Amino acid sequence: MAQSPYRIGSGRYEIRSLIGRGGMAEVHQAYDTLLSRIVAIKMLRVDLAKDSVFLARFRREALASASLNHENIVQVYDTGEQTVTTPEGTEVHVPYIVMELVEGHTVHQLLTDGQPVPINEAVEIMSGVLNALEYSHKRGLVHRDIKPGNVMLTNSGKIKVMDFGIARALEDSGQTMTSTDAVVGTAQYLSPEQARGETVDTRSDLYSCGCMLFELLTGRAPFKGDSAVSVAYQHVAEMPPLPSSIAADISPELDRMVMKSLAKRPEERYQDAAAMRSDMVRAAAGAAISAPALPPLPVTTPTEGFVPPQTSYAPRQWSQVMEDSPEEKEAETASKKKRKKTVWAVIIGLLLTAVLVGAVWWLIASNKNQEPEQVTIPKSIIGMSAIEAQRTLDGLGLNMEQGTAISSDTVEKGKVAATDPKPGSKLDKGSTVTIQLSSGAAEITVPDVSGQTQDAARKTLEDAGLRVGSVKYEDDSKVEANRVIRTTPEAGSSASADEEIILVLSSGYVSIDSTKVVGKSQDEGLKYLATLGLQTNTVTEETNKTPNGQIISIEPNGRVKVGTSVTVKVAKTPAHSPSTSASPEPSNSESPEGPEPNQ
Repeated sequence: MAQSPYRIGSGRYEIRSLIGRGGMAEVHQAYDTLLSRIVAIKMLRVDLAKDSVFLARFRREALASASLNHENIVQVYDTGEQTVTTPEGTEVHVPYIVMELVEGHTVHQLLTDGQPVPINEAVEIMSGVLNALEYSHKRGLVHRDIKPGNVMLTNSGKIKVMDFGIARALEDSGQTMTSTDAVVGTAQYLSPEQARGETVDTRSDLYSCGCMLFELLTGRAPFKGDSAVSVAYQHVAEMPPLPSSIAADISPELDRMVMKSLAKRPEERYQDAAAMRSDMVRAAAGAAISAPALPPLPVTTPTEGFVPPQTSYAPRQWSQVMEDSPEEKEAETASKKKRKKTVWAVIIGLLLTAVLVGAVWWLIASNKNQEPEQVTIPKSIIGMSAIEAQRTLDGLGLNMEQGTAISSDTVEKGKVAATDPKPGSKLDKGSTVTIQLSSGAAEITVPDVSGQTQDAARKTLEDAGLRVGSVKYEDDSKVEANRVIRTTPEAGSSASADEEIILVLSSGYVSIDSTKVVGKSQDEGLKYLATLGLQTNTVTEETNKTPNGQIISIEPNGRVKVGTSVTVKVAKTPAHSPSTSASPEPSNSESPEGPEPNQ
């Protein structure tokens, strides 16, 4: 990227300084010269601009964010693409998003010390987040990456949700969490259905909100682990601790409310953001809430029913022994017999233990030279999610590593497409299996459909395995109306089968820039109009106010159809009349004042 300051967007935005860098984009402070205001511009990293997956995600963020206008969502003002020359000398089109500049800090920065925030502050933060989600959910968008790093606290005290980078429309929610998205997201806030690679809806965002509220109240996430896979597995299979077991000031109502938001099954959670916000506010105030009562914790009483022996250590007097009754002597004899039996039982137990230890030692010694136990990698691992593969391999005594994603025409994105060693291979227990997740269908080269009609272009693209998304129109004098000017991504670039191709068609109109005609010479003005595909009718007007041959006016002006005939009025200096010719020298018969009056 060029060094600051430089301009993009046809010179409208002046890039001033880098204020943030993420996994796929950089955020710069910039100045909008047209509206005279400071903005933030998020630009896809140049090294990722040729990657169709990141391009699709970035464009999706632009479309999703631009459609939302809410006080708790970072506002998007404009989008576009900038041509940038890479260090290798090639040109790439880098998309960018122009947003409001939010001054403040993220909730993630607020939680870096591991301390909980006051309950009222936690409720205020989450109320802003849930307000934003209520708005986006009603418009059919699931955020899918709610976490403290994506929530801003402005200097004026407002809550702003940002980064709709992996947001999906509800009608598109059948698409699962892709491997790329999972890398961008954070395992600590994934819903169980996201961790399993299943379809998600608005309730997945509410689960992530529950994780975030848990961390605000306790200072730690509900699940911790050594790896993202370990944390994701806990989201699927384990129950989180009660918030009050970590922070004693949390009320039973807040415990119930948080645990309902963290239910494993979506149908057991809050069904919309408004209901969750209402219960949260009521729980913080100690009022009645809709969340069900929590089941009682099991109480362990190891000593229940156990009566310790009552042993008297007081010495008996000899006289008492001598005076024992026959019954007492009989009882003492029985006690001695019992003690003898106990001694023999102990001796027999020790002998059996010795025999068992010897047998184990013999088995170990005899197996020293045997081959280690082997297991077979099941063929069913293909098509599993990473979590399912982890559990399957763990059950076989194998370790798992995740390798780079590979394209696959048969395995769904985010599922296991291949393993190393291959499925069906035998290997020793304790060995490591590397899984490779599917990145989707292989990349397809976008065909050139410029000049084609919309129907013909659609057929060409669909025959190539691509699908057409939206259609846009632009003014272009060189392309016939309703024919393709270009595509996005452009012809010759790579795209995946699930990426939408945007068709840009000619509108059949052009816009006349009057500054390039009026005040110019006739030749210069007519040449410009010819480049717009317009017919011209030239008329002259005699005038001393405009130089001869200069264009005075054009009619019609502004936006017109290609081929329209426009009238160009050109200045013509009027010819000199006799009355305005140079006066002749006065004759001798006339006085300087004029001829004498008739006599």
